[in-house]
Amino acid sequence: MKQDGGLFMTILALEFSTLQRSVAVTGGGRVSEAVDAGTGGNHAFGMIERALAEAKIEREQVDILAVGLGPGSYTGIRAAISIAQGWQLACGVKLCGISSVEAIVAQARAENFFGRVTVVIDAQRNELYLATYDITSDGLRETLPLKILSRAEAQSRENNGEIFIGPEVTKWFPGGRTIFPRAAMLAELAVRRNTFTPGEKLEPVYLRETTFTKSPPRLPVL
Repeated sequence: MKQDGGLFMTILALEFSTLQRSVAVTGGGRVSEAVDAGTGGNHAFGMIERALAEAKIEREQVDILAVGLGPGSYTGIRAAISIAQGWQLACGVKLCGISSVEAIVAQARAENFFGRVTVVIDAQRNELYLATYDITSDGLRETLPLKILSRAEAQSRENNGEIFIGPEVTKWFPGGRTIFPRAAMLAELAVRRNTFTPGEKLEPVYLRETTFTKSPPRLPVL
């Protein structure tokens, strides 16, 4: 990515929304990426240090930090956001939050997978996140926005001949294509952005309304 004046910007990208977590660094036309195999037991800062070392870039040289906002693993996404917020406080980097769904669809296109696809992500509670896109050689177009459906509702759409993709899609649709969001793709998407988000404004993609349950009043002590 180039700043005004033609100087290259360095992007650090964090994608922790699935069990296959990844970190990527881009700068000077080069991409370095560290990927966890999928155990969920990775050490975020160790992955960051490996990616930076491979790219021969120091922490202080990072200009933009891109974060996958999910939906997906709430714990993983929160961890990535916390790292981004701390990095901004310490170094003043610009932050760019990107939907992990968009990263999945862009990854599918990079793998020459074209046509109308529905992204499927586990929403827990026996529900799934679904969003539908048209993928062409010219780009991506969202046709049905992200929403939550019951598994039964989602599986009923299989009879309509829909093509399903996603990080765990074969758990529900055996004929689906497994595609993970990748930090390298997040960085590529961030190159095309010119708007940034303050750290305190970064939030995971979470479509459910937050609800609170009041605790019962305390009984008087006799």
